[in-house]
Amino acid sequence: MTASTRSPAPTATTGAPATGGMKESLRTRLQQLLAFASLIAIVIFFSAASPNFATFSNITSVLFSTVVIGLLALGTTFVIITGGIDLSIGTGMALCAVMSGTFIVTMHLPMLLGVLLTVLFGGLIGFINGVNIAKLGLPPFIATLAMMLVAQGLALVVSHSAPIYFSDVPSYTTLSTGNLIPGVQFPNAVLVLAVVAIISAVLLNRTLLGRYTYSIGSNEEATALSGINTHKWKIIIYTLAGLFIGLAGVMISARLGSAQPATGAGYELQAIAAVVIGGTSLSGGKGTIVGTVIGALIISVLNNGLQIVSVPQEWQNVILGIVILIAVYADMARKRTG
Repeated sequence: MTASTRSPAPTATTGAPATGGMKESLRTRLQQLLAFASLIAIVIFFSAASPNFATFSNITSVLFSTVVIGLLALGTTFVIITGGIDLSIGTGMALCAVMSGTFIVTMHLPMLLGVLLTVLFGGLIGFINGVNIAKLGLPPFIATLAMMLVAQGLALVVSHSAPIYFSDVPSYTTLSTGNLIPGVQFPNAVLVLAVVAIISAVLLNRTLLGRYTYSIGSNEEATALSGINTHKWKIIIYTLAGLFIGLAGVMISARLGSAQPATGAGYELQAIAAVVIGGTSLSGGKGTIVGTVIGALIISVLNNGLQIVSVPQEWQNVILGIVILIAVYADMARKRTG
């Protein structure tokens, strides 16, 4: 098949025919509006339930707690739009945090170099996932489940099952808890999330990477037949998601002032939940960065609000599970009516 006779790749936004693009765009905007309205409703409910919720310090705490989930969710958005999944992001983050401690505390590398190597190490995790999925043909669930276990074990092995403290590098904690901009009371970590979210939105909506991400998720076979190397792009997408894992590892270790090898379990579920709540379809081809950010905020507000009104931890998990079920059901309902 020559280049002149190749079929065009699916539409960049949804993979649907161009005639349905306007309808799909309207549906996406309504979906984002619904998610945002849900966030506002939850905030109003908890504000009425407890006077301690709407305080500036608590709102800052909510935003601070959104950072790690948000970073993981942003990377996972790209993966899920391709129709894949990544279960290794939680323990991968813990391993990256341990590697940050190893680079900076144990090996005494300059802090910025250690941070850069940690982010690149996260990219390596994503690259391995991508190769296993794209080249070896492993299902994303199995490939990333295996990486989840590998990362969990390596975090304990490298750290000797003990936390690595950054007490000798006090400037490291300011990466997360400090205030880079004078007069701005939000921690640096919140600003990092905001900047990364903007970069992610540009990548997804304004670059070839974003176009191929949607195309692969909409119809991978048609995308490949149009002459696009889907294997290469899937590896790139998983590697990109890995960079988010590395950055999340830096942020959580800087926030805690230590690299905790056991930290990370359960984060993958909350991050995936944030992506789904934000409207990204688990079947691939649809999703937005704005929706993911709103989903991450919903998760953080729910966790914080339920704690403030003294809901037991076990019931918090029940409520979060119900919210996830509702989000998945809504996604299925959209596909049936689409």
